[in-house]
Amino acid sequence: WNFRYYCQSKAETILNRFDIKEETAMQNIDLICVGKLNAKYFAEGVAEYQKRLAAFASFRIIELPEEKIEEKNASDAVVKKALDKEGKAILSNVRKGAAIVAMCIEGSNPDELAQFLADRANSGAGDVAFVIGSSHGLSDEVKRAAALKFSMGRITMPHQLARLVLTEQIYRACTINAGMKYHK
Repeated sequence: WNFRYYCQSKAETILNRFDIKEETAMQNIDLICVGKLNAKYFAEGVAEYQKRLAAFASFRIIELPEEKIEEKNASDAVVKKALDKEGKAILSNVRKGAAIVAMCIEGSNPDELAQFLADRANSGAGDVAFVIGSSHGLSDEVKRAAALKFSMGRITMPHQLARLVLTEQIYRACTINAGMKYHK
């Protein structure tokens, strides 16, 4: 059983069924995350959406190490230093020309995501890099580099859950752009 062949044949089937242009379907979408996905149930959920996304985009996940902060009540300067180091690592992993979408509380709502991905795909410069920072957030440098700041609302959730929810939202946006019905 060849997973790559399976995904490719599923992608071709979906492309043909919904008359999706191949150049739109093969947009590069990266999810750059600080920290590991440790819980098996989150990993399985992310893997399911990653498999489904293969029909619409070349989707990859890049995990970067979280900077260790030894102090329990670290000063703002210590946290900023860690965020700056993580930010440099994040930016060095963004594909050249990709639009950065920074996941942060001050961002816009999910309704704009499908349109943003469609606009990127149709512009010919379709690569997008979604970024989830560490438990301390994202550096100012990453936020300034972002073409879009995206929020999942004013709720607080563990980063592993945020990764699963974001992967599902990316899949949802791709199905909307392909004119498919999304389950309710």
